Amino acid sequence: MSLDNNAVIPVLFFNTLISGLIFVPFILLSYTTNVLDETLFHVPHVSLKMHGLVMVKSFIVITSWIAGYLSVKNLPLTITGPIKATQPIITLIGALLIFGERLNLYQWIGVLLAILSFYMLSASGKKEGIRFSHNKWIYYAVLSIIMGAISGLYDKYLMGFSDVMTVQVWSNIYQLLIMIPILLLLWYPGRKMTTPYKWKWSIFFVSMFLVMADWVYFYALGFPDAMVSIVSMIRRSSVLVTFMAGAVFFHEKNLKNKAFDLLLALLGMIFLYLGTR
Repeated sequence: MSLDNNAVIPVLFFNTLISGLIFVPFILLSYTTNVLDETLFHVPHVSLKMHGLVMVKSFIVITSWIAGYLSVKNLPLTITGPIKATQPIITLIGALLIFGERLNLYQWIGVLLAILSFYMLSASGKKEGIRFSHNKWIYYAVLSIIMGAISGLYDKYLMGFSDVMTVQVWSNIYQLLIMIPILLLLWYPGRKMTTPYKWKWSIFFVSMFLVMADWVYFYALGFPDAMVSIVSMIRRSSVLVTFMAGAVFFHEKNLKNKAFDLLLALLGMIFLYLGTR
């Protein structure tokens, strides 16, 4: 809704601005009072090294978001949603290689089903004139999930020695600082030659929902026995919401075929879950 007939860069800028402003009171209360001490919402003082590590995360996230926003703007939600749902597969492979997680039979079945889902989805997209191999917005969607998977693996690394508020608060602040020059140098000079920007209240709600979702996500990753591959898988089950929204609010086409493709992806997620029991 935010991106419909709207410019991508300023929408993302205001998302990061609002998200950053949400956390300013938590920073002030933590640094100047004892109100939030011993609570889950306390923002501790951290080293410059930690700030640098969080800044790296912010660059990864912004890259994923810009690519993802461009794909969402230019492709049906019923295409981008299931593509995004395959992100846990890349995360799982990364967890296998980096954190030593091992796949069992159920998990391998889940991986193969998700890959099959992506292939079937490409066939469904062709019926709408969306050829996966010739559509640049598909490449943006793929770049988004790759960077998103890298971000998820990096999150697991950070949460091994940090806390929820440090990672979320400062990553939001640094994302805003990154977006300012992108807005002023890349978008603003050529704004009249691209899709014009207009404020929508849905932009505010994107920020609110994202802040809440990310906080719970980081909290989950903070548990010592949390598997990033499984947390990522559960997180991507949100494709159900975006798929239904594409059908109900945006009246997108070819839903029967894409519903079957989505079913394969979700079946893959179920097998990944069964493989962790």
